[in-house]
Amino acid sequence: MNDKETFPQSIHNMLSTSYKMEYPTPSQPYYFDYSGSEPCHKIDVKKMAARLLPPLYSLVFIFGVVGNMLVVLTLINCKKLKSMTDIFLLNLAISDLLFLLTMPFWAHSAANGWVFGNAACKIFTGMYHIGYFGGIFFIILLTIDRYLAIVHAVFALKARTVSFGVMTSGVTWMVSVLASLPGIIFTKSQIEDSNFLCGSDFPIEWKNFHTIMRTILSLVLPLFVMVICYSGILKTLRRCRNEKKKHKAVRLIFAIMIVYFLFWAPHTIVLNLTTFQEFFGLDNCHSSSMLEQAMQVAETLGMTHCCINPIIYAFVGEKFRRYISNFFRKHIAKRLCKQCPVFYGETADRVSSTYTPSTGEQEFSAGL
Repeated sequence: MNDKETFPQSIHNMLSTSYKMEYPTPSQPYYFDYSGSEPCHKIDVKKMAARLLPPLYSLVFIFGVVGNMLVVLTLINCKKLKSMTDIFLLNLAISDLLFLLTMPFWAHSAANGWVFGNAACKIFTGMYHIGYFGGIFFIILLTIDRYLAIVHAVFALKARTVSFGVMTSGVTWMVSVLASLPGIIFTKSQIEDSNFLCGSDFPIEWKNFHTIMRTILSLVLPLFVMVICYSGILKTLRRCRNEKKKHKAVRLIFAIMIVYFLFWAPHTIVLNLTTFQEFFGLDNCHSSSMLEQAMQVAETLGMTHCCINPIIYAFVGEKFRRYISNFFRKHIAKRLCKQCPVFYGETADRVSSTYTPSTGEQEFSAGL
């Protein structure tokens, strides 16, 4: 029997042994463990999620789409994608948008079950995973980009080109698709309690492999890159004459990386505890119930991350705030109030990028 199997209600009634059920999120579907002889009473995570997730995911979808579209428009219309950092920031926003497009479907599924069919189940699960891994990889690339720009500035002048950024982004999307394949292949629309669900159905070996792979790619690798890169950056900053400008060049990407860990690390930890319950001595009713609740909270927290990056840009990136103001004046306020002369004064010159030889790139890319 596979590690996760779904059965119609008629078969449930024929079984005298107890079962445990985990609420289906994009990475953790329903599954049943026919072990133990006494009933295991748990909090119904499904009912809780049906009430809380639809409004929460709807808010995340609205704010996330608006915020990330502003980032995309700012990078394309105001910044003109003139550096490799711009390319990576653009692709990071696209990753978040790809992830966000799945949110209405998970919200609907939480309240009403999966009604969109098996093909749609695989498609939106694929978008979820590709957006998830793409976001991780582009944050890693941005961290390496900061490292090269500050620690190896002379080499960065030649290597950090727009064409190289485009090529690297293409390879990154291919790797994201490859990393998403197990989740796509072993996901299907399943029936439970007369309702269809969209969830994964991993054999035990693939389930273990997928959890270990996600842990390495989403936790170990970013942590390793962050420690190596920011250790080198801090050493360089101590010797830097223009230390204030250097700090501005690194704090945005550092904030993006730290916030990513805060939102997604709990999910990765709980996923490991859930997958390897026996190894950690958690294969009992109480622990299993606690893990189900923790998994729902951790994944919900992680899924809200896709609307956070634009907020970071707004609070940390001084240039981003000025470009947004300029974009609003030129493209929105003028059309709404054509008789208001204040909106006809161009502000582009005041927010134009300034080349900084110390970082080997335009200042906007460093501080967005």
